[in-house]
Amino acid sequence: MPAATRWLRRGLDVLLVGLVALAVAGALVTSTARGVGAVLLGAALLALYVVGRRRVPVPVDVRAPRGAWWPAGAWVTGLVALWVGLSLVTTTAVWVAFPLMFVAMHVLGPRRGPVAVAVVVVLVVGVMAAWTARVALPFVLGPAIGGAVAVVVVLALEAVVRESQERQRTLDELVRTRDELAASERERAVAAERERLAREIHDTLAQGFSSAELLLRAARTALDAGDAETARGYVEQTREVARHNLAEARRVVRALAPADLASSNLVGALRRVADRASGRAAEGGPRVVVRVSGEPVPLPTEVEAALLRVAQSALANVERHAGATRAAVTVSFLAGTGPGDDAVALDVVDDGRGFDPDALPAPAADRPGGFGLGAMRARVADLGGTLSVESAPGAGTAVAAWVPLAATTGTRSGAAADHRADDPADDPADRPADRPADTRTETDACTEEER
Repeated sequence: MPAATRWLRRGLDVLLVGLVALAVAGALVTSTARGVGAVLLGAALLALYVVGRRRVPVPVDVRAPRGAWWPAGAWVTGLVALWVGLSLVTTTAVWVAFPLMFVAMHVLGPRRGPVAVAVVVVLVVGVMAAWTARVALPFVLGPAIGGAVAVVVVLALEAVVRESQERQRTLDELVRTRDELAASERERAVAAERERLAREIHDTLAQGFSSAELLLRAARTALDAGDAETARGYVEQTREVARHNLAEARRVVRALAPADLASSNLVGALRRVADRASGRAAEGGPRVVVRVSGEPVPLPTEVEAALLRVAQSALANVERHAGATRAAVTVSFLAGTGPGDDAVALDVVDDGRGFDPDALPAPAADRPGGFGLGAMRARVADLGGTLSVESAPGAGTAVAAWVPLAATTGTRSGAAADHRADDPADDPADRPADRPADTRTETDACTEEER
């Protein structure tokens, strides 16, 4: 129910109850016999009013039809009849007609309401004539003006409510249209990106694989003919094609990685994210430092991308919700005791207000965006890792992600891989036995530090 309508009904409740109580009190003061009748009629009037207020439906939408005469019309008729009886017992009850006019207009609507108000005006004139045995001009003008005020006020109020409802409908429609356009734009962008990737793969990787297949077929034909030298030449050409395809594959993977990873590794990307977050400290955001623990090693693209997104999500939550002044992002390179036991950990800790993790609402399936704890856990779980959150009200928050490297040691990315993408010696078969694998990374990330 609109606020204006709600306040009108509450005001009518108070006014009607007060005037009925005043009329009954006046009757009790002037005459005991009249007082008893006034008490009975007043109690009946108030009881019927309370029952009707709870049972008679009034549409929230002022444009909706008020429906049949029953039960609203019957309720108003009963109220008017009891009011007439009370007015014949005590003249003070004549004033109750004014709130009754508003009730009739509000309940019966703009079509039947004015008719009911006119009837009440006539009855007021009749009651006053019965008490004074004459019809004077003030007895007519007073009720007529009161009725006109009731009609105008209710009609004006309903017009305001109607306009407000129309405006709300327009806003709701605009929001729906905006959401539909946004969804359509997202679908169009996804389709365009898929088409671009399909063209990219077809024009590079697929063509390379096709060439390799033809060269290997030619090599087999040469071997069948006993021409080993020619076959060896075809194999070398196939290796060259495979090497080129590997470089193309890395280029495609780097293109899909976050922009911050385009020219550096995870540590460098995190420092750029921290610098941007610290640059907003004047606006109430935290100052962010990045620390590195352990001996840095090149990480697969998918691991770097996932941990970078987790850090961005956690820092975004710190800025929006934590009210923190400081936050620390720590990357830990964990060397295992055996082959395949290496792992990398990411911790984001702040000194904010904290929260109760058990009190968080369940994530909505249709919630837009990807910065919730559920999305962070999903990113890490896809790589076989885990993500935990420790927090308490007033004690800050710590988000910890851990990812094993045993199953993700394939494609390298960032600065450690970019410079090798087109290096022919990147093929393990071509690397001299005394040349170790290139594991260079940012020199400033080799020791634990703060930025």
